[in-house]
Amino acid sequence: MQRIEQEVDVLVIGGGTAGPMAAVKAKQANPELRVLLLEKANVKRSGAISMGMDGLNNAVIPGHATAEQYVREITIANDGIVNQKTVMAYARNSFPMIEELDRWGVRFERDETGDYAVKKVHHMGSYVLPMPEGHDIKKVLYRQLKRTRVEITNRLVATRLLTGEDGRVAGAMAFDCRTADFHVIRAKSVVLCCGAAGRLGLPASGYLFGTYENPANAGDGYSMAYHAGAELSGIECFQINPLIKDYNGPACAYVTGPFGGYTTNAEGQRFIESDYWSGQMMWEFFQELQGGKGPVFLKLDHLAEETISTIETILHTNERPSRGRFHAGRGTDYRERMVEMHVSEIGLCSGHSASGVWVNEHAQTTVAGLHAAGDMACVPHNYMLGAFVYGRLAGESSARFCAEHDFATVNAAQVEREQQRVWAPLLRERGLPPNQVEYKLRRMVNDYLQPPKVTRKMEIGLERFEDIRHDLEAIKARDAHELMRALEVHAIRDCAEMAARASLFRTESRWGLYHARVDFPERNDAEWFCHAQLRKDAAGRMVSFKRPVGPYIVPIDDTEKTAYHRLRIPAVQAVAA
Repeated sequence: MQRIEQEVDVLVIGGGTAGPMAAVKAKQANPELRVLLLEKANVKRSGAISMGMDGLNNAVIPGHATAEQYVREITIANDGIVNQKTVMAYARNSFPMIEELDRWGVRFERDETGDYAVKKVHHMGSYVLPMPEGHDIKKVLYRQLKRTRVEITNRLVATRLLTGEDGRVAGAMAFDCRTADFHVIRAKSVVLCCGAAGRLGLPASGYLFGTYENPANAGDGYSMAYHAGAELSGIECFQINPLIKDYNGPACAYVTGPFGGYTTNAEGQRFIESDYWSGQMMWEFFQELQGGKGPVFLKLDHLAEETISTIETILHTNERPSRGRFHAGRGTDYRERMVEMHVSEIGLCSGHSASGVWVNEHAQTTVAGLHAAGDMACVPHNYMLGAFVYGRLAGESSARFCAEHDFATVNAAQVEREQQRVWAPLLRERGLPPNQVEYKLRRMVNDYLQPPKVTRKMEIGLERFEDIRHDLEAIKARDAHELMRALEVHAIRDCAEMAARASLFRTESRWGLYHARVDFPERNDAEWFCHAQLRKDAAGRMVSFKRPVGPYIVPIDDTEKTAYHRLRIPAVQAVAA
């Protein structure tokens, strides 16, 4: 094992969705910049879109929606706790990004007139744009990386950010998951695009990698941002999604809804008006399960053969192509049986919820020179297209930062400390296997943090997560690949503590099932209409504090504010009562 050092101008960490876009846009902004894209797997097939994507969930396209309508929709869906400037920056850049992706070769569905075939799934607006050939999107991105001559390094696992003596970001430290070589990469600016904290809760299957999110996304970015001193926001607003029972993938009402599919209870009743993923939607889903009306199903068996065949083509070839084989093994034919659904494990994700690293409308974090984009950047409900848009904003902002700053001065002691921490599991003669510690940790996450949240359980959870620190010091890695798993457990533990502390801090219930507190069952706008922030203080402690919600640039009418609390279909509400 050896230490390898290098210098670049812009370092992008994460090669999934936002990362490649950030790297390309930084390079296009200034072709003279040395731009390095770092990926723990291989950029050709990495990230949440590794096998493609079946559509854009939030396309703001002229003639179908305006930026103001979209900002209003997301503000209401997130119970008003949003930085509207960041959502507006997404909305205004949405259509130009779609046009650029189209020019690059991404194929979107069009109607008979040649216009984009936008579908309605959201509670209020129409924003869903199908991608019939979405399985090619990683190939399209990779071609752009090569055309712009972005340097790519695969199999490097970033563990901590370098910070300068003046508080600026100064690069990152990483190791090779094949050789265990320790890398020190100095940079003028860094863009974190590490995805969601997908390996937080334990799936019902008990399989560590059977998560809804890409299991490679273990919360590394959240952890790195935290230890660098960046603010995180909305960590108490968990991600919980409706899944196919026993399969780590969504039932995809987004895809099936426009074709006539919908969610029902065991009696075949449609109980919610909109299948758009929101905390309130998941609350109604949970209530149906708890109220004796479960299981919950995705109903397609009433549709015509031609329609079902179209749905199968989309769902069984993009994003999760194993879906068709799973249904075949279960004997589930969409024509004859409804698809059983369940509630996913908890995670942290801004793309589907609102928990992430605090950024402004330029993708800048609270640490100078550090940017974040994609599922780990706090721009609520921004999905894949939001990752592209904020990847672009981050890349362009990083290029501007490089034009104004040189390398920050680094204290060599932080490099020595991190090298010792990273190599420690390899140097131990004996110890605990990483998978055992991870299983123990994530089972405790389920036991103590799974909503509805109970104060005493979360307090006990914090005690258990603190005890896990001792296990971290005893993990033994047999090789460089297992070293990656060992260091991921460190990040998962950080995220578990963040989730518990943030949830205890906000003493109200909000966002439906995402932050339902048994001890504080009511929403309390008087005290908690604010962003709940979290950061590492000068003494190394994890602290929480409030940040005011900024003035709205798109006013919300009083009658609209509770729109997402009226999802339940009245007839079913009456029966339930």
